[in-house]
This record gives sequence, structure tokens and C-alpha cells, in this order.
Amino acid sequence: MKAHSSEIRKQLTPQMALEFLKEGNARFLRNLRINRNFLELVNDTAEGQSPFAAILSCSDSRTSVELIFDQGLGDIFSVRLAGNIASINAIASIEYACKVLGVKLIVYLGHTNCGAIKGACDKVTMGNLGALLDHIHPAVDLETETFDNRTSQNKKFVENVTHLNIQYQMQKTLDNSDILRGMIEEGKVGFVGAIYNLATGKVTFDKEDIIFDINHVFSHIPQDLSLPS
Repeated sequence: MKAHSSEIRKQLTPQMALEFLKEGNARFLRNLRINRNFLELVNDTAEGQSPFAAILSCSDSRTSVELIFDQGLGDIFSVRLAGNIASINAIASIEYACKVLGVKLIVYLGHTNCGAIKGACDKVTMGNLGALLDHIHPAVDLETETFDNRTSQNKKFVENVTHLNIQYQMQKTLDNSDILRGMIEEGKVGFVGAIYNLATGKVTFDKEDIIFDINHVFSHIPQDLSLPS
């Protein structure tokens, strides 16, 4: 399968783009990847790109989105930062992908056993890492189910924070990007939260983290979020 052309992409809806990713992960799980001619894809995409999805994922070496979703060169606009945080630079990159390149779907992809999430849970301050983890600390504070052992040693606590962090980063993007908020209002793009399981290879899309309507908001996430300075 060749990379999605600009003509094909124009016909896609956010819902269709989501199905492409679900189907790709299903192939990945069955080890039935599409046989692609990557040198041909290099030639096809040399003069331009037509990605159908932008994915904000963690920098973890085990979370390569092109592999996880069985996509080719030019199909995914990949933004990777530890903890899949929506920094100002990440948001700017996503704005470019949607407004200029015509991306239809934005995926906020967390993963199990995330080192950045664990670091935020343990309030790590090593070097410049502390500044990065400032983007995740609000998600730790939003976790109100756990009263004891609020550290990385508590797997359930880490799982809860991982999910809340995805929602927090999605809401933070909406609150800091008039471009993306407007595109959702117009039905041109969708937001989706998902978690990749490092042990199984499966990506889980939670229905409550799928936003195709701007009226869908996370009531437990503070509104008008400002980015950490």
C-alpha cells in the first residue's frame, strides 16, 4: 500500500482516519503487516507529504507509531516527547499538520509502564527533566482515587495518571490552540486518546477519549489551561 495521497486524504473524515489506525494495529497484532515497497514510497513522498493522522506519542523506543499502526512513509505526522506532553512546540507542530498538511485526526498516545509518568509520580527533578515533568504533574494531582502509596511503585496509581495525563494534554491543546479548536468545531479534525500496551502490542481507544464534537469536554479537567512557563 502506498502512502495516502492528497486526493485520498481529502476524502477522509476523522472517523475514517481512526478506523485506518485501528485496522493497522489489528494487523500489527497478527503480524500481518502490509508488504510495502519503501524505496518506492521514498520516491512518492520526496516532493511532499499527505499524512492522514498526527500522533503525539512518547519518546520511548518501544512506541514507534508507524510500526504499531502498520503505516508507511508519509502516512503519519509523528510528534514525540517523553510523556506525550502537549508543549507549545508540540501544539505548534500539530497545528501545522492539521492546518497546512490537512491531517484529519490527532491521537494522544500514552503507553503502559511509562518512565515519564513514573518520574512525575515520584516528583523526579533530575537536570532538565523536572521542567518536562511539570507538564505531567497536573495529571498526578487530578488522580484523587489513590490515598496511599502515590508513587511509581503503585501500578494502579500509575495507570490512572497515565489515562488522566492523556486527557489533560488533549484539553490543554484545545485551550491553547484557536486553530485546532476551530477545526474541531468545523468537523475537519478529531481528537483521540489511546494507550499502547508494551506487553501485548495492543492500542486501546477509550470511547470517552474520542472527541469529534467540541461540546465534548472533560468535566474533571480544569478549563483554560495555560502552558508551564
